Amino acid sequence: MRIKLIGLLCVCSLFLASCNSREGEGGTGAVQGYVKLINHPDDDYSLPADTMDAAKTDVFIVYGNSDFYGDDVETDDKGFYKFKYLTPGDYTVFSYSTLPSGERIPVTASVSIGKGETGHVPTIYIHQGKAYGTSIAKGKVYALYYHNDTYRGQGWAYEQRVYIREAGAAYHFDDVRVGLDGVFAFQKLQPGEYEVFTFTENSNEIPSPLIDTLTIEDAGQIIEMVPDTTFIVRIQV
Repeated sequence: MRIKLIGLLCVCSLFLASCNSREGEGGTGAVQGYVKLINHPDDDYSLPADTMDAAKTDVFIVYGNSDFYGDDVETDDKGFYKFKYLTPGDYTVFSYSTLPSGERIPVTASVSIGKGETGHVPTIYIHQGKAYGTSIAKGKVYALYYHNDTYRGQGWAYEQRVYIREAGAAYHFDDVRVGLDGVFAFQKLQPGEYEVFTFTENSNEIPSPLIDTLTIEDAGQIIEMVPDTTFIVRIQV
């Protein structure tokens, strides 16, 4: 395994729009819709499925043609979500659905809005079974702290967010925060190829991703990414 430092991105963070897109926060528009859950008891996708409101489900929005999602919200008890304060333009909304294999894939829907308009997204239908993986991957994040380019100290990067996605996927499917001892862990992983990443800042506080590859060959593995992978991030304080 090795850490790859990718060049500076146009995006200032996961929560800002792409440099090439006019879409994003700061306007008077909104995007809203519903997510419905098709539940498959006992992981049997051949049985009749119940469709219900997808309560407390994460929904993500992509601003224009950005390579990262711009924000996320959680649905209410009716499966309803709303993204507010958006500028005019094109938006993609997605939530994750579980395949019979246990793989999670994004289900997307698109909408365009004008100034002050509320865009109504077509209902997103996601599937859910209980087919989770059994493997765990662990790693660590260490932080170097700076203030106005002046070194202020270092230590384990408590509360730093770390993400995981399928290799080659556009968006991550899970994220966790680092604990007091610098450790993060992703659980219930299926065998496959993954990318684990977090973000480091430069002197202009522009984040760049640090990415490592992860291979899970069999079920029931506990992969210790340390010491081969200890992300070292720079954080402005």
